[in-house]
Amino acid sequence: MAEHYFSENPAGEYKQRLISVTLAGVKAEVITASSVFSPEHIDQGTEVLLSQIDLAIPSGTLLDIGSGWGPIALSLGLHSPKTKIYAIDVNERSLELTKLNAEKLEVRNIVACKPNEVPDELMFDQIWSNPPIRIGKAALHEILLTWLPRLVSGGAAYLVIQKNLGSDSLQKWLELEFKQGYEVSRMSSIKSFRILKVSRL
Repeated sequence: MAEHYFSENPAGEYKQRLISVTLAGVKAEVITASSVFSPEHIDQGTEVLLSQIDLAIPSGTLLDIGSGWGPIALSLGLHSPKTKIYAIDVNERSLELTKLNAEKLEVRNIVACKPNEVPDELMFDQIWSNPPIRIGKAALHEILLTWLPRLVSGGAAYLVIQKNLGSDSLQKWLELEFKQGYEVSRMSSIKSFRILKVSRL
């Protein structure tokens, strides 16, 4: 069985590689490795989400759920250097790569850590995520129920979901689960992906 990128301690060989990417309009070389999400390029869903990066606020506290090697957090850091960005992942290899890439690109406003290492009292102005749909509906719902309530009033989450992986059903679940004090909308539909926006009123 192939090892999933959401394993906490990947057993696959840790062989780093360099890839060329564009992050927030900046061409860069970053370090990736096997057993993390999309190690060979920025996946299409993340590209779609990052096409909306001008919505990122210039200052405040941001959260990237499921950082992988760091494309979302790094892009946010380059675009909005006065923010503080928490990049969370359960995969220790992903966190190490995010830290290495932040150092390599001199992005100094990223904290890469496991979910349980985020201070309990911390609230977020924005959440940006290409959430790990393949972990299963129950686990995904648990993640969203954990982090969306930590938006500040007036804050927003931007989630990119592939249509054939259940974007419409997830939107309906969000609308039902977060009907009090939140507004859920489909912000855009690009290629085979939808960006859902969850705003805290």
